[in-house]
Amino acid sequence: MDARAIIAALRRGGQPSEAELSWFAKGLANGEVSDAQAGAFAMAVCLQGLDQPARRALTLAMRDSGDVLSWDLPGPVIDKHSTGGVGDCVSLLLAPALAECGAFVPMISGRGLGHTGGTLDKMEAIPGVSTQISERRLHRITAEIGCAIVGATGRIAPADKRLYAIRDVTATVESLDLITASILSKKLAASPQALVLDVKIGSGAFMKTTEEARSLALSLVETSNAAGCKTTALITDMNQPIATALGNGLEVAEVMKALTSGKDGPLIEITAALCGVLLVLAGLAAHEDEGAQQIKEVLLNGRVAKRFGRMVAAQGGPDDFAEHWERYLPVAPVIHEVKAPRAGYIAAMDGEALGLAVVQLGGGRMVEEDLVDPAVGLSDLLRLGQWVETGETLVRVHAARESAAQEAEAAVLQALRLTDECPDLPPLVHERIS
Repeated sequence: MDARAIIAALRRGGQPSEAELSWFAKGLANGEVSDAQAGAFAMAVCLQGLDQPARRALTLAMRDSGDVLSWDLPGPVIDKHSTGGVGDCVSLLLAPALAECGAFVPMISGRGLGHTGGTLDKMEAIPGVSTQISERRLHRITAEIGCAIVGATGRIAPADKRLYAIRDVTATVESLDLITASILSKKLAASPQALVLDVKIGSGAFMKTTEEARSLALSLVETSNAAGCKTTALITDMNQPIATALGNGLEVAEVMKALTSGKDGPLIEITAALCGVLLVLAGLAAHEDEGAQQIKEVLLNGRVAKRFGRMVAAQGGPDDFAEHWERYLPVAPVIHEVKAPRAGYIAAMDGEALGLAVVQLGGGRMVEEDLVDPAVGLSDLLRLGQWVETGETLVRVHAARESAAQEAEAAVLQALRLTDECPDLPPLVHERIS
C-alpha cells in the first residue's frame, strides 16, 4: 500500500478500494500516514467525493482503527446522534427514557463546537460527574443503570481524531463524505443495533437549508444502514432553541424541570419523537406513535428523573441529585433581565448569534483549551410567536461580570426580531428519512 498512490487516484476521480481505505485509516491511527498526506487525502475527498461503497468502507475503516465495543445485555443496545444546535439538551432525557423502556444506551457524546452546546459539558455542570471513564466502567454502568453519557476514549476511532484535526486546518471540514465518516465511525464503535439521527435545520443549526439537511441525513442514513446498523433520521427544527435556556447548568435545570413538572412541551415532544423511532427500530414498539406515547408517559410520571439521578450518581455525581438538583447546579453572580424595546410578536431568532453570545459569556470555547463556566448563559427565553409588551422581559442573562451581561444583552437584542404580525411557526419535525 502507498498513501501517494491512493491520493493520486482520488485526485483523478477514482474510488479507493476497501483494502486501501482500511490501510489508510490504520496509517492515520499509527502515524504511518503523515500530516501532509492526511491533508492531501482530505482535500482530494472534498473535491472529488466518494461513492456510497467507498464512503461506507471509509466509515468502517475509521471505526476499526481502534476499539469496537461488544455487549452481552438482556435488551437492545441503541443510540442517538444530533448534528448540533442551541438549547439542545435532548440527550439527557432520551438516554434514561429509553432505558426505562427496556433498552440500553451507552451514549458516546461530544463537547461544544462553535456556537452549539456539548452534551458532555452539560453533564459536567453537575458537581462530581465524570464523563471520561474506562470501557470497563462504561460496561458496568450501562448494565446496571441502562444508560451512560460519556466521552470517547483515545482508543475509540483514533483515525477520526487525527483526520478531524487535519480537516480543521485544511478547510475540508464541510466535506459531506468526511462528515459522515467522522460521525458514524465514533457512533458505530459503540456497536448499537439501531440509531436515530437528529439532523437540525434552521438559524441555530450548522445546516441552514432544507437541501443541506436532507443531503446530510441521506448520507448518514444510507451509510449507517449499509454498515449494518438500522438507522432513521428526523430533520428537526432549530429556528429557535429547543429548551428555553442556553448554557450548560441552565440546560440541566431545564431538563430537571421537564422531568419533574409533569408538563408537556417542545423538549418532551422532540425527545418522544426520536425515541419512538428508536423503539420501533429496536423491536420494542410496533409503531412510532405508540413508542412516542410510551416515552411520554415515563418522561412525565417521574420515573425518568429517578433513572437520570441514578446515572448521575454512577458517574460520580450526588446520590440525591434527582430530588435536590437545585442545590447542586451552579449560579452566576450576575443575572440581568433583557427588556423588550417595543411591543410585538417574536417573529424570528438568530440561533447562531444566541449561541455565540453564550460562548462570549464563557459558556463555550473560543479555542479547544478554554475552560467552560457552567453557570453562565441565557434563561427564560420566550418562544417564536409569543406577544411581548414594551419593557417585558425577553430573556435573563446569567454572567460572571456586569460588563459581560451588558454585551450579551446587546447581542440578544440584535438576534431577536419583533413584528406586529404573528409569524407562521415552523413544525418541530420537518421530515423523516429512512
